[in-house]
Amino acid sequence: MGRLSTSGDWQNWARTARATPRRVLHPRDLGELSSAVRGGAAEGLRVRALGGGHSFTPVAVTDGVHIRLDSVDALERVAPQDDGTTHVTVGAGIRLGALNTLLADRGLAMRNLGDIDKQSIAGAISTGTHGTGARLGGLATQVVGARLVTATGDVVETSPTQQPELFELARLGLGSVGVLAAVTLEVVPAYRLEAREEPWPLEEVLEQLDGPDGLVEGNDHFEFYWFPHTRRALTKRNNRVPDDVVVPLPRLRAWVDDELLSNAVFSLANGVATLAPSTTASINGFAARALSSRRYTAPSAEVFVSPRRVRFREMEYAVPRDELVHVLTEIDAWIESSGERVPFPVEVRFAAADDLWLSTAHGRETAYVAVHQYLRLPYARYFAAVERIVAQVGGRPHWGKMHWLEAEQLGALYPRFGDAQRVRAEADPTGVFSNPYLDRLLGSSHRVAA
Repeated sequence: MGRLSTSGDWQNWARTARATPRRVLHPRDLGELSSAVRGGAAEGLRVRALGGGHSFTPVAVTDGVHIRLDSVDALERVAPQDDGTTHVTVGAGIRLGALNTLLADRGLAMRNLGDIDKQSIAGAISTGTHGTGARLGGLATQVVGARLVTATGDVVETSPTQQPELFELARLGLGSVGVLAAVTLEVVPAYRLEAREEPWPLEEVLEQLDGPDGLVEGNDHFEFYWFPHTRRALTKRNNRVPDDVVVPLPRLRAWVDDELLSNAVFSLANGVATLAPSTTASINGFAARALSSRRYTAPSAEVFVSPRRVRFREMEYAVPRDELVHVLTEIDAWIESSGERVPFPVEVRFAAADDLWLSTAHGRETAYVAVHQYLRLPYARYFAAVERIVAQVGGRPHWGKMHWLEAEQLGALYPRFGDAQRVRAEADPTGVFSNPYLDRLLGSSHRVAA
C-alpha cells in the first residue's frame, strides 16, 4: 500500500485545519494507490487524499487514512490535437509549479492559472481554483479526462464521453467520489504575456470595468487589489504578445517588488497593524501611495504566479459580474461603519460562465471577491459581514476557502446540486471518502462509515 509515515499529524498552510489520522500512506503508483483505498475501506476507515494543503477548509481532514499523492506525479502522455491544443496526462499529485515547468520544457502552457503554484493539480481542480479572464474558465474547465480510484479500489477512466456524470465530480467535486490518480489537461502552445501593473483611483477602476474596451473585456487577464480604508487600487493587466516582444524586469526591481515589498515589508506592516490596530488605515494609505507602475514581458506562468510568504486566512465569493460594484460598495460601507481594521487588500478577479455542475461560475459571467485577514488577526466578524452582503446577490463560496454555508443553502445556488448529491451517493454509498465537513457541504444522503 506504499510507504507508511511514522507521524500522522497534519495541518494546512493557513493553520485553519488539523488532523491526526490513524495511518498515512505514500503510494508510489496506481497499484499502491488502489490498495491504499481498498485497505482503508475494508477496515471501515475514512480515506482522504492530500495535495499541497493550500485549502483553507478542513475538506482533507480525516481520522482514518491520509493518502499523500506526492509520488503520483509522472508525465504519462502528450497528445497533440487537430485544433492546435494538446492533451497532456499527468499524475494527480504533481504540483502546479512542477507542471508549469514540465509544460514549458515541451513548448506548452496552461490556458489560465491562479497566482499560487504550490497546490497539486488534483487539489486545485477539485476545489475550483481559478485565475482571471473574462473569456476564460477555471482550471477544472481545462480538464478533459480523469482517472479515479473508487471506494472499492477499482480504477475508472472518466471523460465527457466515459461515465460523464462521474467525470463531473471527478474534476470538480472535493474528492467526494474517489481519489484522483491522473488528470488529462487540454493545454496550449507556450505564450508570453505583457504584464502592466499600475495604481489607479478606485473610482476610475470601477467606472472603466465594463464595455467592449473596458478593463475586463479589453484585456486577456485583468484583476485588481483594493486597499480598504483608501480609495486606491493596484490594477493588473496581462495580455498575450508575440514571442519576440521582450521587455525584461530587472532582477533587482523584481526582488524589491515581489520579495521585499510584497512579502518582507508587507509582513512587517501586518505585524504593526496587529499590535496597533489604529495604524491600519495609515499603513494602507502609505502602501497604496508607495505603489509604482511596472511593465514587463515573460512566459505566462512567470507572470501569473506570485510568491506568497505572508500567511493569511481567506474567504472568496463568486458573484454575478453585474453586481460587483454594488458588492464592493457595501463591503466598503461596512468596514468603515464597523470599526473593523483590515490591513490586507481585497482581490477582485473575473471568469467566463461555464457549465460544470459545481463550478462557482456555473451559468453566469462571474466576478470573484476575495477578502483576507492576517494570520494573527481575528477574521470571523469581517468574513461573516461579507458573507451576508454577497448572499443578497446569490454569491457562491469558493470551495477551497472559508465560509459558513451548508448543503441546503448551497443547493439553492447550484442548478445541478441535486445531481451532484445523487452521483456522490451512487459512487460512495458507505461514505469512504466522507468527513464531517464534506457532509456539511453536500449533505449526508448516504450511510457514513464508522
